[in-house]
Amino acid sequence: MAARQDDGVLTVGRSRIGTIFANTGGVLFALVMIFPVYWVLNTAFKPRDEVMSFEPYFLPAHPTLDNFVSAIKAENFLSGLVNGLIITGLAVAAALVVGFLAALAIARFNFYGRRAIIMIILCVQLVPLLALLIPLFLMLQGWELTNSLIGVALVYLVLLLPYTVWTLRGFIAGIPKELDEAAMIDGCTRPQVFWRIILPLTGPGLVATAVYGFIQAWNEFIIINTLNSPAKQNLMAWLLQNQTERGTAWGPLMAGAIITSLPVVIFFLLIQRNIATGLTAGAVKG
Repeated sequence: MAARQDDGVLTVGRSRIGTIFANTGGVLFALVMIFPVYWVLNTAFKPRDEVMSFEPYFLPAHPTLDNFVSAIKAENFLSGLVNGLIITGLAVAAALVVGFLAALAIARFNFYGRRAIIMIILCVQLVPLLALLIPLFLMLQGWELTNSLIGVALVYLVLLLPYTVWTLRGFIAGIPKELDEAAMIDGCTRPQVFWRIILPLTGPGLVATAVYGFIQAWNEFIIINTLNSPAKQNLMAWLLQNQTERGTAWGPLMAGAIITSLPVVIFFLLIQRNIATGLTAGAVKG
């Protein structure tokens, strides 16, 4: 009996030690990951002399909003904000419409080449972005869509579609087909089943996909920096070009980075209540 008690004490002791090590590792990892965000916020509110000082200021000694004012007044900042919102909105909206219809066809109908289409969608996601850059530029140049917001929006649409189709296919496939059959027995037509059954129940999937698509399109800068002039680029490209004759203006740059991240945060907060899954759980008894 005593030996069993000793074994139990040893097991509990080892478990506690393991928990302490795991928690310590998790806290250290979180600090490492959050430090860049903290330093961006810290630098954005520092005056220039504190930013350029060799002595680090872990908190601004004289907090200021001048960096935010300088960023907003900088050349092409406001145009980059508007351009980013237009391009991202067009790309995400078009990707949701086209991707949802394609996902519906793949998940609900059997047709020749269905499996091949699924494999093509997967393979497209494996192609590196840089490998497509030159062909995309030449194609848009032939259509006279270079240096235009529509041209970039079309490219973003193509990049978002594979993920959109694949993700929404999973959500639609998770809706029991018995719901479709029950609705049609009650007198609904195929379009009515689409509008009254499938579309509402796929709402969380549409929201989650929209969040991912918004982040992807909003944060992209390689394509738009290659295709468009500075006046028709987004804020990500503006951050890359925020240089002065005296070097990088770190204060306005960090302030601009914070402002650039706000649309994604606001968009997520507006729709975060709708991000849920399992709305069809229990809809049909197994």
